[in-house]
Amino acid sequence: MEQEQDNLQEKVRYCLYARKSTEQDELQALSIDSQIKEMLDMANKEGMNIVEIRKESHSAKDSGQRPVFNQLLMDIKKGMFNGILCWAPDRLSRNAGDLGSTVDLIDQGHLLEIRTHSQKFTNNPNEKFLLMILGSQAKLENDHKGENVKRGLRAKCEQGWRPGLPPLGYWHDKYANKGQKKVFIDTERAPHIKKMFELVAYENYSGRDLDIWLRKNNVKTKKGKNFTLSMVYRILAERFYYGDFEYPVGSGKIYKGSHEPIISKELFMKTRENLTVAPRRHPGTIDYAFTRLFYCGKCGSGISAEEKFKHQKNGTVHRYVYYHCTRGKDRNCKEKAIREEDLIKQMVNLIDKIEVDQLKIGEKVKAEMDRFRKFSSMLGQTAEQLKNVNLDARNYAKYILLEGSKEEKRELLECMRGKVVLKNKELFVK
Repeated sequence: MEQEQDNLQEKVRYCLYARKSTEQDELQALSIDSQIKEMLDMANKEGMNIVEIRKESHSAKDSGQRPVFNQLLMDIKKGMFNGILCWAPDRLSRNAGDLGSTVDLIDQGHLLEIRTHSQKFTNNPNEKFLLMILGSQAKLENDHKGENVKRGLRAKCEQGWRPGLPPLGYWHDKYANKGQKKVFIDTERAPHIKKMFELVAYENYSGRDLDIWLRKNNVKTKKGKNFTLSMVYRILAERFYYGDFEYPVGSGKIYKGSHEPIISKELFMKTRENLTVAPRRHPGTIDYAFTRLFYCGKCGSGISAEEKFKHQKNGTVHRYVYYHCTRGKDRNCKEKAIREEDLIKQMVNLIDKIEVDQLKIGEKVKAEMDRFRKFSSMLGQTAEQLKNVNLDARNYAKYILLEGSKEEKRELLECMRGKVVLKNKELFVK
């Protein structure tokens, strides 16, 4: 029996695998260097053949998330190693997927032995069963830790303290003793936060109005940066400021906070009402023909569109579409809006100056011949004259701009080469 063990020992080529977990209870365990030292001492005493040492600091909680361990399994299949030396079984796996992959390598004969500081696992039913039990026990510990964390977070919420950092306008006292106040008001920014709600509730400020107001008053974040527009809207939607909070976000579970409110609930509700009471179409919510295809020549932002209606006394309603700069890069851009009719006229004149992709346009020219002839007849051309009509790409492009559908116009403009820019209500190719 001892002779067989010695023969096996000579055949095994070990990879020493050391992992330092990020899991909280393992932070107190042996460091990677300590594991390696202990394992090398054991290997020297027992005459083990250590071919390579590999280190890793990824958690073994989730399957397939450790690049070094994944490569180790692949190298075992290739025959580079047929043994693993590690500190304990939970260094190899804390999930069913990696544990199963390791046992499969033992079953297939690629992995002859797993050694730890106190145990040995070979292709023996009892030893494999014990390895699976120890790996499953590590997974059970992980699952219990997850439940304990969730239970602790629920208990914290029920005590009135929201997990994580508080929103702007509060400071988090991470050094407070247990039972003492953990969140207190940021006296520098809290008055500005309150004023933001009041401006929306009582003076009908919009989000952009608030953005201008914040910059004008030089209100900064904790890191000394300007507020973004999205940050403004997040603040106005944060119920934490009147004393409640939702956790987890999106769960619908509302808790009563133990922190001091900055505003009243009535002010919060009035603010929310003013932000949503006048639903209207915003620029870009309708897919107009020429949006996202032009650029502003003054600030480089995109061009969006919106429609306006004029009601006459006789009941007639006129619809107008205006294209204008989105002001995404410069909120103070002075580029004026242009009517869609004027835009199309300029586009028709611009066609002669734009290089058009002949192949993409040419594929549709033949199919659109009849439609073009109909359009030409509207201009007063006779059937005899139309026989000699040359339907080239530029004529077809002009026709699409005047008579084509929204989809055809967009497809046409996407075929054009060059950047079309709108500046001072005039189009040009850049």
